[in-house]
Amino acid sequence: MENTLMKKLLILVCATATLAVATDSAFAENIKGKLAVSGKMGLLLPSDGNIDSRNNDTRAGFIVGAGIIYGLDTNIAAEFDVSHGMYDSDFGDFSVTDIALGAQYRFTLEQPQLVPYLGAGVDLLISDADQGRNVDTTVGVHASAGIDYFIMKQLALTAEARLLVAPETDINGPFGERGDFDPTSIATTFGVRYFFN
Repeated sequence: MENTLMKKLLILVCATATLAVATDSAFAENIKGKLAVSGKMGLLLPSDGNIDSRNNDTRAGFIVGAGIIYGLDTNIAAEFDVSHGMYDSDFGDFSVTDIALGAQYRFTLEQPQLVPYLGAGVDLLISDADQGRNVDTTVGVHASAGIDYFIMKQLALTAEARLLVAPETDINGPFGERGDFDPTSIATTFGVRYFFN
């Protein structure tokens, strides 16, 4: 019984190793000319602001997003990304829609299933608040670090940390300015990326 189990385990290990060797060249291809779509979700850590001259403590929130990347060169890809973050605070709920345009530098490793990358870009931030308040739209910049893990030639699991930095903007209520909103945040997301070619 134990011998049969060991043989099956050995066959499984050999088959897995053979598959990994056979797919190495597929995973190791560069990104030039490739188009991919991605979806992600994760945790948002926002900055505090102030309402009516009082500090507005924020709490961790939730973020979802989708994007596309296109390979411009062996290691460089252009990236377009839209995400929506939501969180609450001492003085109500806030949300930020981030429309980002940037680039990734994708590293080549000896382990072809793993592709770490660094990214940077500019962001248009459309923010909103409850209780009849309006938040001015603003522009920021981001820097990111992530990794793609290819489970198939065209499908990768992805994890990313992104720092968004933007200037404070006004929060306006029915009777004028109510305070300052700070869109600066850190987001940690997990998702999938599908390559079409």
